[in-house]
Amino acid sequence: MVLAVGLTVFVLGGRPEAEQPPPLPVARAAGASAGPATSTAAAEPLVVSVVGKVKEPGVVTVAAGSRVDDAVRAAGGPVAGADLLSVNLARRLVDGEQLYIGIPVPPGMRTPAPAPAAGVPGTDPGGTASSPLVDLNTADQEQLENLDGIGEVTAQRILEWRAEHGRFTAIEQLRDVDGIGEKRFEQLREQVRVG
Repeated sequence: MVLAVGLTVFVLGGRPEAEQPPPLPVARAAGASAGPATSTAAAEPLVVSVVGKVKEPGVVTVAAGSRVDDAVRAAGGPVAGADLLSVNLARRLVDGEQLYIGIPVPPGMRTPAPAPAAGVPGTDPGGTASSPLVDLNTADQEQLENLDGIGEVTAQRILEWRAEHGRFTAIEQLRDVDGIGEKRFEQLREQVRVG
């Protein structure tokens, strides 16, 4: 009888239940970063200095990906009569740059081009632009539009001039492009080169 009871206990539940291991965290591949941290870093606001003919000149903070027009509006907008023809309001901003609105850019000063990817010539290891000059003989439409004072139409005219006359041999040939007067040329000469 004792044997029957012992056998019944053993068969019906004498075995302990297997213990379940605790859930483990998901491992990430080496170098992988968390999504939210990356998107937060990429969305840091831009700080830009706006000087010249705006209602409230000074340092403004705008959202990442903002355009020159956004910075001008953050500085109160242009004053009445300010000449905005030489300003590419559609250009994307670069953190730390200074915008000259309705006034000539001082000699030797250039507004930075959008920062190219790290490892591209003309950038420092931090990936910030060292404002490389744009080569008039190799620049495409987008590169020309990123120059201060050049919009879509003028960039197209530069490309048409190059197609019709061949390579630029001197920066001064920009004066031959329809829509580039002396004032605009003086602004561009600090941003371009002939390679």
